[in-house]
Amino acid sequence: MTDLRVTDLLVVGAGPAGRALAHRALVHGAAVTVVDPEPDRVWTATIGLFLDDLPHWLRADEVIACAAEEFVVYTPQRRAIPRPYGVLSTAALQRRLDVAGARVVAQRITEITARTVRLDDGRLLAATHVIDARGAAGAGAALPRQRAYGVTVPSESAPEMVLMDWSRSPASSPSFSYRVDLGDGERLVEETCLAGAPPPSVDELARRNGERLTTPDGSTPDGTRTELVDFPLYLDGAPWRIRGDEALRFGAAGGLMHPATGYSIAASLGAADPLARALCRGDDPAHALWPASARWTHRLRMLGLSVLLGFDGPELTVFFDTFFALPMSRQRAYLGDRCSLRDTAGAMWAVMRALPAPLRRRLLRQSLRAIYSPA
Repeated sequence: MTDLRVTDLLVVGAGPAGRALAHRALVHGAAVTVVDPEPDRVWTATIGLFLDDLPHWLRADEVIACAAEEFVVYTPQRRAIPRPYGVLSTAALQRRLDVAGARVVAQRITEITARTVRLDDGRLLAATHVIDARGAAGAGAALPRQRAYGVTVPSESAPEMVLMDWSRSPASSPSFSYRVDLGDGERLVEETCLAGAPPPSVDELARRNGERLTTPDGSTPDGTRTELVDFPLYLDGAPWRIRGDEALRFGAAGGLMHPATGYSIAASLGAADPLARALCRGDDPAHALWPASARWTHRLRMLGLSVLLGFDGPELTVFFDTFFALPMSRQRAYLGDRCSLRDTAGAMWAVMRALPAPLRRRLLRQSLRAIYSPA
């Protein structure tokens, strides 16, 4: 059975990336269908981002739960970075990404192509464009993963936004502490393996997190809830390649996750409007999402991931100390704009030049190994 109603865009997945794309396509006048087994499920994951990465159509006061004018890293000494950082209110973001004008189908899919989707009940939905935005969680078990275990505790007054604390990272299976205020009197303390193949177990991360939370008198604050993060850092080394009648992927599963940091939401929000505009104009969506500069930038970032996977805890501490000593423009180039090949390469070159000689040589060896022996 085929549903012949005309749809310009069919988005599979109603998470932040899929919902953002559907929302922007509706703004630009497209007929949109969203398919998700639980389209109204409440988002609960903690999402942090740099406030200057918010797209022009989202205001910080609409979607940010808590923010600070700077973030802090410990590598191992304290370094304050004057770049505003905030944690999203996922409930506010979900409301802001309104898809009330879309047709919403609460179904699982069994097949997906560039033009059609087969539902669990046997129906076949057709569209001019089908975009797969189902995310990366649970997939790619053999790939490098980011894994974290966190606990929310009562917040202190004027807490720091600690992006990375490498001060207690073990040499083997390194991890850092991420500590951010969530608003409403809560603070997240989370032990994070940035990239592991495999990463430490959840139990080990929970143990390390418990040590971070233990006060000098031996007490530990009562947590109000726990948070587990576990996802592959990429699914495909070349996400712009569409084989046969495959649907274009968008969001974390579509290569918009930064493979060396695990950040994807800001990139997905930023790419949603340009992709929606391209779809509504009839342009090639794959080219709009993946111009040549974005493809080469992605390759450089994948190289960066390969290098990080080869470092132990002390080496990563030195690496990030060097990185966060760079000028802000260099930091932003590597962490932000996914289409800035020249600036990304410049940031990577600047880090390499500034590293101590032994680590520089190790970085070069890791890079050459990754180039000539790709995963």
